[in-house]
Amino acid sequence: MFSKAFFFSSPMSFNVPFRPPPTTTTSVHPSALRHAPKWRQGFEMFGFAVGLLVLLGLIVHGAQSLQYPWKWAKVPDYLFHQVDGKIFLGPLMEGLVVTLQICALATPLALFIGLFLALLRLSHSPLGRSMARLIIELIRNTPLLIQMLIFYFIIADLLSISRLSSGIFCLAFHEGSYCAEIIRGGILSVRQGQHEASDALGLSIKNRYRHIIIPQALPLILPPLGGVLINLLKHSSFVSAIAIFDLTTQARSIVSDTYMAFEIWLTTAALYMLMTLSLSLLIHRLEQHFQRRA
Repeated sequence: MFSKAFFFSSPMSFNVPFRPPPTTTTSVHPSALRHAPKWRQGFEMFGFAVGLLVLLGLIVHGAQSLQYPWKWAKVPDYLFHQVDGKIFLGPLMEGLVVTLQICALATPLALFIGLFLALLRLSHSPLGRSMARLIIELIRNTPLLIQMLIFYFIIADLLSISRLSSGIFCLAFHEGSYCAEIIRGGILSVRQGQHEASDALGLSIKNRYRHIIIPQALPLILPPLGGVLINLLKHSSFVSAIAIFDLTTQARSIVSDTYMAFEIWLTTAALYMLMTLSLSLLIHRLEQHFQRRA
């Protein structure tokens, strides 16, 4: 009969190549998982348009039930007005320019603050990690409006900075704290073998993050990072609390003077939506660019 050694011998003892058991998982290219079918994208756009129309219908129905007198003919004067044959920006467009200026300056500053805090949290310094976590938790767990008021009335007065600069710095620190956690998560998602390979090549910490870690983490952090930047654009309306004449402040002034509440606020919402949709499209293009490079 057969001995126990026969049953428990390895496949190599019979000169039979060993084949691992088949697994149920198959390797799929990441871009195949991120690209939705065209019919699904069209269905989502159709649903978005229907929802927007339903929302506008509810607003119009509510205004009619209040017997609100619509004055849409006066709205273009607050966008552009003509004097002696020359076209000038109206109050709403002037506020829009200020909002774009604030976002253009606060966005790169928020990304820099987020990257700095993320690297500080990943550092080997206990003091640096503690300070970074304290700043992040303090900013993320307090309202932006209170931060804006404290920054303007206390910190800006001590540092002798302007009202506009205080609003930009406050927005940058607020959104930068969220960027820090997103960037830190993206860096931690890079395999440890990449760090070990960087050490084997003798790369410095700067070159390691610049050439190896950050390029691999960027496709992962770009979608949530885009959401934070869109929030920065919407949160820029909080600078109206410190009397910066952005789009929201200009709209509030016009409503208090003309009582055209529905027309002005709907126009203001449309301008904000135009900016956010443009930014979303730009971020989507960047995602596609990195997916093609992957």
